[in-house]
Amino acid sequence: MAGIPQELILHAWHRKNALFYLVLVPLSWLFGALVILRRWLYKRNILKSHALAAPVIVVGNIHLGGTGKTPVVVWLVEQLKAKGYKPGVISRGYGVKITAPIGVSASSQASNVGDEPLLIAKRCACPVFVSANRVAAGEALLKAYPDCNVVISDDGLQHYRLKRDVEIALLNSDALEGAWILPAGPLREPSRRLRQVDAIICNGERTIASAFEMQLVGTQFYNLLDPNLKATAADFKHKSVKAMAGIGKPERFFEHLRNLGLSFAGVSFDDHHAFTAADLARLNCDVLLMTEKDAVKCQPYAQSHHWVLPVSANIDVGLLDIVLKKLQESR
Repeated sequence: MAGIPQELILHAWHRKNALFYLVLVPLSWLFGALVILRRWLYKRNILKSHALAAPVIVVGNIHLGGTGKTPVVVWLVEQLKAKGYKPGVISRGYGVKITAPIGVSASSQASNVGDEPLLIAKRCACPVFVSANRVAAGEALLKAYPDCNVVISDDGLQHYRLKRDVEIALLNSDALEGAWILPAGPLREPSRRLRQVDAIICNGERTIASAFEMQLVGTQFYNLLDPNLKATAADFKHKSVKAMAGIGKPERFFEHLRNLGLSFAGVSFDDHHAFTAADLARLNCDVLLMTEKDAVKCQPYAQSHHWVLPVSANIDVGLLDIVLKKLQESR
């Protein structure tokens, strides 16, 4: 949809602009047919999928926009480590031009490896590799870390070149309501694709009976300039507070802050926005709040009034039981 203003697309998706839909719905039919054909070709082994030397868990979605995949990946890494596994993570590295798979460490730069892979590396202390070719990323990871015995793909539900043992699909609570396939709507695949995954997670209120509900929890902030400094919402009372978010669903972060009792002015940026010092300098306030995903890009411009809210996924452990069972079956 290059060349079409993003605001116009969002307006059409949410307000059902009749003329826009008249043009795009036939394209959605074509795109949907190609998606179904491509998946059929992989299922019939006409297009080849490649297996890694370790079982693969794919955490993805069927629609555009933020669904909370990264907190789920972090949750899975932590849960699998507790069960004795040695997980590694592969990711595309959104917006980063990479000629060969590269490893990500806590000291990497987001501009070189992507914001989400860097966040995962910082939070999980596990091997993380990035490449647009997830098969290559997985092979490089396992070559560098041969003791890794499970690979988690951050996104990649539609990356069928990579064989997978477990598929987990995330949804926002309102994701399927009246949604069309691209370009008339945000769906990457038809909604019936969800019948074929091993587990579904709803971020927020559960709208599918068989799905697991996920809530993002977090109440303690840390200072971007000095992470040893901690604070709670109460510490920001009687101060001028702004909150910024360059994520798929900025309003979700703002709502979280409101639930903590904070009063603030919210400023939204595009998902994966490459922050500059000038972006932050324009936000005059006593306290500037941000997400962890944005913080990894803002670290070079850290000031003493910048505060970060880390969040963790709260998911029914029944999801882990499904994952462990599938991993056992893959041996």
